[in-house]
Amino acid sequence: MPDSPLAPRALRLGVAGPVGTGKSSLIATVCRALATDLRLGVITNDIYTDEDARFLRSAGVLDPERIRAVETGACPHTAIRDDITTNLLAAEDLERDFAPLDVVLIESGGDNLTATFSPALVDAQIFVLDVAGGGDVARKGGPGIGRADLLVVNKTDLAPYVGVDVAQMVTDAEGARDGRAVLALSRHDAASVAALRAWVLMILASHRAGTHIAQDPGPMAPHFHADDEHPEGGFVHSHDHDAADATHVHDHSRTQAARR
Repeated sequence: MPDSPLAPRALRLGVAGPVGTGKSSLIATVCRALATDLRLGVITNDIYTDEDARFLRSAGVLDPERIRAVETGACPHTAIRDDITTNLLAAEDLERDFAPLDVVLIESGGDNLTATFSPALVDAQIFVLDVAGGGDVARKGGPGIGRADLLVVNKTDLAPYVGVDVAQMVTDAEGARDGRAVLALSRHDAASVAALRAWVLMILASHRAGTHIAQDPGPMAPHFHADDEHPEGGFVHSHDHDAADATHVHDHSRTQAARR
């Protein structure tokens, strides 16, 4: 597909969500659904490993060279929101090496419900939950659940085994999102995969037309990081992002109460 003059670079699509919700699997599903139609690239984020990138390469969803790993060495959130330099460079390198690309998918390192991408890094973002995490998790809210461009309720095929009512979970998610899109997904369900494919194509078309505006889901809530070398077992890390002047403030408060 030719690039629009208003969108000369690839659409950068972030995928965030807690550990184990199936972010890598979702990216693999997107690649399988669109690799014959679009020119794709993937960047994964982990603290000390390239495991997600290796998973995607072994799945054979893309040319392995189109899948790059970023090892953040620190809080996974920092590399997608506060100090996005490494990810921006990785995206630019990937787009240069395989020009032209249509979409670059950027996977956040898994952490918790608070992760959001900076709009300076991605044009649109997907937040992923899964039914195995509990049917009530969508009601808990948070910036990703509430304001990501798309909320995916993943692994719906597991619902009978974990006692989750998918329809109710989707209803709760819709209530938390003020009308923003929610998709119940299983990689084994062709209709839901087709809906995911259609959503990506819709966002890409808007990006190329210059009508899609990257949204800032808002700052992440303070969250606890375990650290065996810290006398209290870890510390609370809060991210305060002021989109208006692009300043970033880190606050590392260390409290015993955060451990509970």
